[in-house]
Amino acid sequence: MALMMAQEVPTSSTMAVPHGPAGVGAARRRLRRDLGDHEVADTVIDDAVLILSELLSNSCRYARPLGRLADLKDDAPAPVPAPVLVGVRSGEDGEPGGVTVRWQLSGRGRLTLEVTDGGAVTRPLPARPSLTSRGGRGLTIVGRLADDWGVRDAPGQVTVWAELPLRPAPGARSA
Repeated sequence: MALMMAQEVPTSSTMAVPHGPAGVGAARRRLRRDLGDHEVADTVIDDAVLILSELLSNSCRYARPLGRLADLKDDAPAPVPAPVLVGVRSGEDGEPGGVTVRWQLSGRGRLTLEVTDGGAVTRPLPARPSLTSRGGRGLTIVGRLADDWGVRDAPGQVTVWAELPLRPAPGARSA
């Protein structure tokens, strides 16, 4: 008699989003839905959505788009709408620019979030804002919520990633 064991299958999702506020909202909604469909704990979903928001917001504020939104790969069942976004740097043809967002649930109980853009003049680093500063805390928040995070460079692109456990830490807040 053969013994069969259930094994958690790694799952990933990649989507192209506009390089701007509409992209942040679309990615947040899809991440929340996807993680909920995989029965990830609400506290982990909340942390993941906040981390993704911070990574995407930094990308929109400091980095260039990866390319034309229409040219980026997306495994979403329905295409992401490409609204006209004020202040979004676009291609020469006026097409909105985009970035890619990816998340992966691993078989070892980890969630990895990634945002890939066209890079910036400086490398993403946590800032040390004053108490009265209106911003500059995003990567510090990511560092507190994630077990690990970092930056990968490739020709013409930069990926900022964060990894967190799929199980809430003991004593974590309940939903």
